[in-house]
Amino acid sequence: MNYIVSAIIGYLLGSIPTAYFVLKKTHNLDVTETGSGNAGAMNSFEITNSKVVGLVVLVIDALKGLLSVYLCLLIFPINFVYPALALFFAVFSHCFNPWLNFKGGRGLATAAGGAALLSPLILISWGALWVLLFLLKKDILIANVGATILTIFFALSSIDLIFNYTYPTPDSYSTLVLFSSGLLTIIFIKHIEPLKEIISNFKNSGKRKKDE
Repeated sequence: MNYIVSAIIGYLLGSIPTAYFVLKKTHNLDVTETGSGNAGAMNSFEITNSKVVGLVVLVIDALKGLLSVYLCLLIFPINFVYPALALFFAVFSHCFNPWLNFKGGRGLATAAGGAALLSPLILISWGALWVLLFLLKKDILIANVGATILTIFFALSSIDLIFNYTYPTPDSYSTLVLFSSGLLTIIFIKHIEPLKEIISNFKNSGKRKKDE
């Protein structure tokens, strides 16, 4: 029963369509039909050109993940599986939102909010890789995709280190691997389309250089 309740807590909190509500209220825009159609902080900022709007969406989306983990830690006995399950479903419902015809955001802010409590080393490693890639490429999407992929490899290769900095302590390495790789896989799936766009732009750029 605890598993079901944890999943429901995460799913309901994650499904709150922050970007949709904020943009409807402030600019009378449907975020799913404007810009990239992504219901997240980045598209909200690009549509409105407002840092305040982007930041509000980012913070609330992060709180969805943080609250999912925090509530499960309060309600249930100290056990890694319950908050981890809640965070997984919070990210899943944020990315495939049932109130927005299963459109949604890319899950980064929601995952970051929960990871800050549950497994901060994963969040720190992702953030460090993101900064490095952004400084190299000056492209947010490339940094998002690259940091997510590299963090999966980091999580798999340094699982003993991450295990020591995860609370509550998982019952096994395999539980932690399943959780972290599952979470990062959802985020990666939501970045496939922008990744295709990046590759297409890169190819077109190469063709233009050849023609010149």
